[in-house]
Amino acid sequence: MKIELNKEANKLQNYFSPKIISEVNDEYVKIAKIKGQEIPWHNHDKEDELFYIIEGSLLMEIENKPNFIMNTGDLFVVPKGINHRVSSSEDCLIMLIETKSAKHTGDVESTITKSIDDQKY
Repeated sequence: MKIELNKEANKLQNYFSPKIISEVNDEYVKIAKIKGQEIPWHNHDKEDELFYIIEGSLLMEIENKPNFIMNTGDLFVVPKGINHRVSSSEDCLIMLIETKSAKHTGDVESTITKSIDDQKY
């Protein structure tokens, strides 16, 4: 099935609220809008997490490593078990690829934590 990312992005109503747009094997493909700094430090014990920047810039923070900026077209995989968080001063549209068992904010519960049901359109 063909997916138009811009069309799906226009459906996003809230920041830090990923939406599942497709599935590949045991992975969800998600998109999300990021603006501000609301994601808590967290990790995914058993799963890697792929970030792809569709549009904008994203600050990636990895515990005990230098912070770096990701820009449109950049891709980064956070290895399992690594504490991380992201933020953006302006609108940023990202794609995430996460194992279906991955919790949105790992084992950290916050005001932005979304269940899988909340991530479905």
